[in-house]
Parts: sequence; structure tokens; C-alpha cells
Amino acid sequence: MYKNQAPMNWKLTKHFIYSSCIAALTIVLVGCSPSGPKWKEKNDALIAEHDLTVRELSDLPEHKIESNLEAGEVTDLETLTTLELYPGITASMFWGTGNMVSVLELSPNAEIPAEELPADRFVFVMEGSIEQMIDGNPVTLISREREAPDGVHSATPRIDFVYLEKGTESGVTAGESGAQLLEVYSPLRLDYLEKAGISNLPETISDVATTMPPNVEPNTVYDLYDFQLTQLADGAYSRLVSGRNTQLSFISMGPGSAFPHHIHPQEQMMFALRGECEEILLDTKQKMTPNSVVRIPGNMVHGAEIGELGTDALDIFWPARQDYLDKEKAALEAYREIIPEGAEPELIADGSETEPPLYFTEGPKWMDGKIYLSNMFFDAAWNADPSKSSTVEMDPDGTYRNIKEGIQTNGLYPYKNGNLLVCDMIGHRVLEMTTDGRIVRTVVDSYDGKPIDGPNDIITDAKGGIYFTDPQFTMEAEKFQPGRAVYYVSPEGEITRIVEPNEFAMPNGIVLSPDGKTLYINNCYDNESWYPVDSEKDNFIWAYDVNDDGTISNGRQFAEVFLTGNVLDRKGKSTSADGMAIDTDGNLYVATYYGVQIFNSEGTFVGMINLPSFPVSLCFGGEDMKTLYMVSYSQVYKIETNKTGYINYL
Repeated sequence: MYKNQAPMNWKLTKHFIYSSCIAALTIVLVGCSPSGPKWKEKNDALIAEHDLTVRELSDLPEHKIESNLEAGEVTDLETLTTLELYPGITASMFWGTGNMVSVLELSPNAEIPAEELPADRFVFVMEGSIEQMIDGNPVTLISREREAPDGVHSATPRIDFVYLEKGTESGVTAGESGAQLLEVYSPLRLDYLEKAGISNLPETISDVATTMPPNVEPNTVYDLYDFQLTQLADGAYSRLVSGRNTQLSFISMGPGSAFPHHIHPQEQMMFALRGECEEILLDTKQKMTPNSVVRIPGNMVHGAEIGELGTDALDIFWPARQDYLDKEKAALEAYREIIPEGAEPELIADGSETEPPLYFTEGPKWMDGKIYLSNMFFDAAWNADPSKSSTVEMDPDGTYRNIKEGIQTNGLYPYKNGNLLVCDMIGHRVLEMTTDGRIVRTVVDSYDGKPIDGPNDIITDAKGGIYFTDPQFTMEAEKFQPGRAVYYVSPEGEITRIVEPNEFAMPNGIVLSPDGKTLYINNCYDNESWYPVDSEKDNFIWAYDVNDDGTISNGRQFAEVFLTGNVLDRKGKSTSADGMAIDTDGNLYVATYYGVQIFNSEGTFVGMINLPSFPVSLCFGGEDMKTLYMVSYSQVYKIETNKTGYINYL
């Protein structure tokens, strides 16, 4: 259940404040705003109440520049300092003691003149594109929004950024459509403050005396989505980007999660990007929505209660947090046990540029030195056309050929006699096919006297039994079977429905553990206004014990699959979880709308492989079975791993 937080009642009360010099009438927010000289007193009481441990950081530089954010008081970016930084470039800025954030709106072709940076600078391209001078050369940085998939196209998001150290020569030119940039500086930029009308500025601002090793290289362009998610707390995962003197945490907090009262010695500025939460600040709760900003001084008691949409935010810490760096190191070590350092997805085939064309690739499997996959034709509205579809044989270098045309197959699996099991989804049947495309026989085409609907993914067990999913993703408005289901065909050919109709909203990917004792099933769509079935399977992979007769029991949640922001915004549970692969250690690889999500044998999230469009399915292959092949629409990628993939060859 999600925790719905009622808005706080705000009350204005008048107080008289007296000092030895003057008396002033001041209006303060009582019970709602912890700003003002009394917050430390209240903070001390809360530290004692919640039994928190105070830690102090020594040797931090000091200056007398006041932040434009009241301590512990949520405000909106639009109410803060806005100025024309250069012709065609406006800036909305906020700053604390050690970090300055500037959100820049650049008109098409607007320019930030060449300059020597007076502070370390991160720049993220949130919209549009720029030419950034790096080492004296213009380098293109872009942003791309996530595009909802249709039958012919999808795109995953991209946010390019670069870290430039103090003293670097820098200059920016916006692209033809303009750009929105997020800049983070440390220490503060005095020239920006001067343009903002801040007076009595010092001539210089000292940097931190003790710096941290950055986790990025200066002058190198990165895509933020290539950074691994690090778990910071239950329900909270972050992409961490650290410089010498500052740390950026792009954090995603799950719906209904809660973060109890806590403190840390670093100053934090939180910038809400998506969703909503009730931020706990001292003994108050303040709502944060996109573009909300708050400054949390070191050792101020705070926490959060996350709403039903979840929350994405940027936390900016000064100085960097060593505990976060330690968590990131541990997370990366777990990921690198599976995906070696330096391994990146490599495009081996782009069927949009070759003949015969590839459209929507699915169901890859490795057998006898080849990758076999389905080439499914859809139009943008997901209308299928078997006459334009095919089954494909691909060499490891990406060259390929059709072995069977005029049939819209989906999931494939190695079978007896060097043949393939083939899900003829639009033909409502499971086939045995030779590797030159000859149909040997129909394995199954009906259940309980009625045709099956659309067999989707398929595997075998060690006895020669067959499992397949049928999410009824077919063109007929009226379906033959009473609902979406999963079936088992015994070695003797007897078919059993092992998951009740519509128990899963859309059962899709299916895989067995290497020992054959556990069956995993994922759920592609759920809780959507446009989808006809809702279930309780939500965004989880489910594990089942396999009984001696091939049936299953003891269904349980195995792993929670990450949801993308656009799905959370509509309160859906769709992950587009599709094909799955497993290695001999039981690590599970799942093609999803977010990317290839990897879970260990206990169901714990390990990491994510990012592709330019969403991965549809995947398989292990190569001579040593350590290459992971991933299909995404017309494209086929591979990445090297440290693990040996498992396929049940009969």
C-alpha cells in the first residue's frame, strides 16, 4: 500500500524578537518552516530524540555569501534568481555553501563565450544539443527523451554530460533547436553571483582542502544512463557522479518507500525532477514536486515519505560523501563480476540498412555456432504481417539469411536432432523446424479442444518436456482460450495449463534454472488503462518450484523489475519484460523497457545494460557461451561477460 500524505496546515503567527540593540516585528511560519535562528535548537532536540550520531567535517572553507535557499524550506525553482547570462541564454540559479546550480535555457545557436573556468563544472544536456569546447575542439553533446515503443520504433533516453576542472578552457554553442543545460559548479562562481546582483563578494573563494578522487575523467563525454544504479537505501537507487569537491546523486525512490529521520555532515541541495514526495525537514513535512528545491545544511535532521508516483531527484552534496562512494564501489564490483570492466554493447547487425531487412527481432537462441532468431513484421499499431516476416540464421559476425519466410515466428529454442522449437505466434501453433527452415511437425496447436492463441516464448526441460507462454498477443479480437496462460507439454505430448487464465496480465519471458528445479516467468504489462487485463503479478519476476510431472507450485516474487518514469507517472506496472536468459550460476538477464536488467540467483538487482532502443530479447552464445546477444527491433548487439550461459540442449 502506498502512503498518502495529507498536506500540512500552514499558519502565520507574529512574534516579537528583542536584542540588546534593536527590536523588530517579524512574521514567521510556525510549525511549518524550520528556517531562522531557532532551527539548530530544534535540530539538537530531534537528534537526541532519534538517537542520531553527529559527525563533523573539518577544514571546510568558509565565506560570508548567503545562500538564496532558506535552510530546510522547500521552494520552487521559478521563484529563485533568474537572469540573462548572455544574449539568448537565461539562467535560474540556486547555491549553498560549496555548490552552485544553474539551469540554462539556450536559444538556437546561442553562445557562451570561450572562458577559463573559475571553478570545477559539470554540465548535463537535459534537452536539445550543444557544441562544447573540450581540449580546444568542439564536441557534440545531446539529450534524447524516452520514446514509447510502437511496432516499428523505440528510443531509450540519453543525457550527455562532461566534467571540466577549474582552469579548463570552455565554450558552448547551442544546437539548431536550442538546449537546456544543468550546470553544477564548485566552488561558487563569483561572476555569476555578481550578475545576479549579489554585493560585497570576496575576491576569491577557497576550495576544499581535501579532495576526493572523481569517478569520471575530466574532458570526457558520458551518457548518464550508462552509469550503474547503486542502492543507497531500501527503495532508493542512484546514478552517482562525483568530482573532486562535489557529488551528484541522480536518485530514484520507489512508490511508497520511506526514509526515516537521519543526518549527514555534508550540505545537501535536493532538486526534484519527477514524481512527488513529502520531505521531512526537522519536525515538518513539506511537499516536493518537479522543480522543487531545498537546502539541507550538514547535520540537519531530515527524511522523506515517497508518494504513489515515486520520486526522481538530483541530490547535490558538498563535499562528496565517502559512504556513497563505498556503496558505489561495492555495487560496481558485483556488476563487474558479471560484465567485465570496459565491456560495452557492440552493434553487429542493423537490419534497417541490410537486405533482407530486419524489422522486430525476437527469440534469439544459439545453436551449433549460429544465432537463430525471429524477424517479425509489425506496423506502428502492432498489426502483424506474416508475409513480410521470417525466421533468420545469423553468424557471430552479424551476417544473416532467412531460413523460412512467410511465417511470423516468435520464441525459439534448440530441440532434438539439431532442430528448433518455434513459436508460430500468428499461426497459433508450436512447430519443430530444421535449421534450413523445413517444418518437421506441429508439436501443439490446441488445448481443451480449442486452438491455442499466440505462443510467445518457449523452453525445454531435461526430460524433453516443453514450457511456453501464451499472452494472446494475436490479431483476432476474439480469443480462443479463456485468458493469457502458461502451458507445459510433457515428453509424451500431453498438454497441461500450469498457470490459470489471466493469473498474469501478460506472461511473456520464461526460463528454467540450470538444475531444472525452478521456473521463472515474467509479466510484461499490468495495471494499464489501455490493457484489458489487470493482475496481482505487477512488475515482478515470479519463481515456481517444478514438480516431477512438470507442473509448478509455490509461486513467489523473485525479483522486482524497475519501472520507467513515464510508466510510474500513469501508475502502471508495465516493464515490457520480454525475453530472459540465465547463466550457469543462476544469474538472470531480463530484456525490459528500461534496459537489460540483471539479477543474481537470490533475486537481488545487480546492474543494467543500456541500449539505444529497448531490448526485446537476448541469449548467450559464442564458443565459450560467454557472449550475450541482445536484439532490439532491427538491431542485434553483443556484449562480453564473465559468465557461462545456460541453454538446455537435448
